[in-house]
Amino acid sequence: MKVRKLVDSFNYAINGILDTLRTQRNMQIHFAVTVIVLISCLLFDISKIEFLILSITICMVISAELVNTAIESVVDLAANYYHPVAKIAKNAAAGAVLITAVNAVVVGYIIFWDKLTNITFKVLGAIKSSSPYTIFIALVLVCILTIIVKAYFGEGTPLKGGMPSGHSALSFSLATAITLITEQPICIVLSFLMALITAQSRVDAEVHSIWEVAAGAVFGTLLTILVFKIFAGQ
Repeated sequence: MKVRKLVDSFNYAINGILDTLRTQRNMQIHFAVTVIVLISCLLFDISKIEFLILSITICMVISAELVNTAIESVVDLAANYYHPVAKIAKNAAAGAVLITAVNAVVVGYIIFWDKLTNITFKVLGAIKSSSPYTIFIALVLVCILTIIVKAYFGEGTPLKGGMPSGHSALSFSLATAITLITEQPICIVLSFLMALITAQSRVDAEVHSIWEVAAGAVFGTLLTILVFKIFAGQ
């Protein structure tokens, strides 16, 4: 019986984590970042002490989010109406999560910054020496893959609406390409400013949501960097 109770307690704890992961967007973000950090630990030369610090930091953030979710659930159960005390409890719990998240950003910055900086300079040097037609290839690939992703999500049409925003993906792809081949800060700033204006116009016209525009921006940026990296390595 004792063994069964022990197993049940583990199951309850795991279910609590899974339920939070299914229902809380912030927890989903935390887990996504955790996966990225753990993969980065395999790619970079991370010492045992650095890995220990990262592990503790990750556990602090996830634990704080679990406690925050528990407090919110209990408060909603006890008072399903607005109450100043309930607001204080929720805000305090959210504040705890914020503190741990900020601490995680600081820890990640200290541990990974030097490693990422060295790789970034090498990649940029190779990219700047790549062929001019790389921009054209990147834009074509962004167009094709954006249409494929839209077809996958089954929202909107290939040229209007849906996830992700094609206009946002193309504008940020072009801005990223300009950033990678020029050393003029004014050109870089203007490029991303025009990309932001394009993305904002899609939201103002109610063609896309903010998330669809943000997804398009990230998609176009990352794909362009990938294309430049591949062609720069040839």
